[in-house]
Amino acid sequence: MSFDNLCKLLSEKYPMDFARWLLPEEPKTIKLLKTELSIEPIRADFVSFFQTEKQILHLEFQTEATSSERRTPIPLRMLDYYVRLKRLHRLPITQVVIFLQQTNDPKAFVEAYEDENTTHRYRVIRMWEQDPAIFLNNPALLPLAPLARTDSPQELLSQVAENIAKIEDRETKRDIAAYTEILAGLRFEKDFIRQLLSEEIMQESVIYQDIFQKGEKRGEERGEKRGEKRGEVKGKRNTLMRQLNRRLGEIDSLLVDQIQILTVEKLDDLAEALLEFSEVTDLVSWLNEQENPNLQPRETST
Repeated sequence: MSFDNLCKLLSEKYPMDFARWLLPEEPKTIKLLKTELSIEPIRADFVSFFQTEKQILHLEFQTEATSSERRTPIPLRMLDYYVRLKRLHRLPITQVVIFLQQTNDPKAFVEAYEDENTTHRYRVIRMWEQDPAIFLNNPALLPLAPLARTDSPQELLSQVAENIAKIEDRETKRDIAAYTEILAGLRFEKDFIRQLLSEEIMQESVIYQDIFQKGEKRGEERGEKRGEKRGEVKGKRNTLMRQLNRRLGEIDSLLVDQIQILTVEKLDDLAEALLEFSEVTDLVSWLNEQENPNLQPRETST
């Protein structure tokens, strides 16, 4: 799970707390807005939309300022969201982009889309410029506190840990600890984080378990794919050896060792080349060419 997506989950779990932080007036009601914005360049991965009685609150979290080549630049994306949301809901729209990790990238300091005919402004929050008191005094926002402005990051994280320890509800405490541990990883070494935050509490968290299980699953899937790949190569190599034995007789163990270390691509090349082999020397010449590609190509037997 990415840092951006984790913040999306946090905001959707505690929408009123984020609204109090980001809106000039505290709303009476707020709900997560499930709206259809699936057409490119819209991506809902790290975006949350909330509707209050007066407006739409659109949040987008960014770990890095530079988008991948496949993603639309943030300013144009914000304009696109705005137009679509406005057309659908006809309400005032507050848009906030929250940059999580400190950077000097100029893109993190852009707060408008501008071209020859259009200027569209939105709000940008750079976490490293924010007063930590805003987050320290609200359990729902505590996970963001380690990213806030400070002259002593270690002292700030210690204070965050103390405030987490004061949360009375155990389920809330373990979830906030899990969110905090992950987001603090943008600024602190993992060992230092775990010195301050109770690993036992974090491991009880549904969020923590979900991330851990997804990591294990990805590891298993990668292992399965590697296993499948190895099985495929082994099967291809065994088939090739049977074909060579039928065509040339039993192959010397030294030649077998050379074939065992061939790449998948070379095995495919050998499977094609053996159709022209008539004796073992043809195989020897072919293998020598693979080790010394600058040698003159062998003459095929006729």
